[in-house]
Amino acid sequence: MPHFFISSKSVNSNHISISDKENYNHIAKSLRIRKGEKLLLIDENQIQYETVVENVTSNEVFVRIENSYRSFRRLDFGLYLAQSPLRSEAQSFVVEKATELGVKGIYPVRTDNCTLSDEVIKKKIEKWQKIMLQASKQCERADVPVCYEPDTLENLIEKFDRVIVFCERIAIKTLHDTAPVQKGENVLVIIGPEGGFSEREFKLFEDKGTEMLTLGNLILKAETAVTVALGNIIYEFSGKN
Repeated sequence: MPHFFISSKSVNSNHISISDKENYNHIAKSLRIRKGEKLLLIDENQIQYETVVENVTSNEVFVRIENSYRSFRRLDFGLYLAQSPLRSEAQSFVVEKATELGVKGIYPVRTDNCTLSDEVIKKKIEKWQKIMLQASKQCERADVPVCYEPDTLENLIEKFDRVIVFCERIAIKTLHDTAPVQKGENVLVIIGPEGGFSEREFKLFEDKGTEMLTLGNLILKAETAVTVALGNIIYEFSGKN
């Protein structure tokens, strides 16, 4: 069932009017939705609406609400990703899969071995945010994550109470060796570039007492490491508190 994000202001009793240009064009022109077909809508309060289309005009789609409830499609803790951006399609893959796995936000970080400049990264933010919106629709998320402006490792480590960095070259502990993530806790996961973290960055993690963990004996590509790390954290800690 097609899934779209709407404003609660569009809800009137048991009906919803969809008139914003992006949603209207997608529903009426791209999908060619007609009267009697069903749509899944969700507002900024994470209220899910199961609806049936009653009418499609030249600029609005009118639907009737059949059922509404608070969406359960979210993690029970805040999962954030700080990641050294990759080139082109690899980064698009990372952004899409991180969204599907439930992150609340992604922080692009220009590490010492990052292949992209600050200028290039900043120009990509809008594109990555659009990918996150589309991925959120596809997996029926309760919300859309945020792609933040570039930040530094130093700043991000100070912003979060719980920081986990995956660094295969020197770490020996795994998620089994760390304390469980608590319900409602905000956790920042840091993944480095293809070339790995520099000695300076390893020293930073050590000085800040950051949890340094490994994903196993194999050295994974950066985009693979992101999906494996986030997936393992969700498997280990989601819904267990």
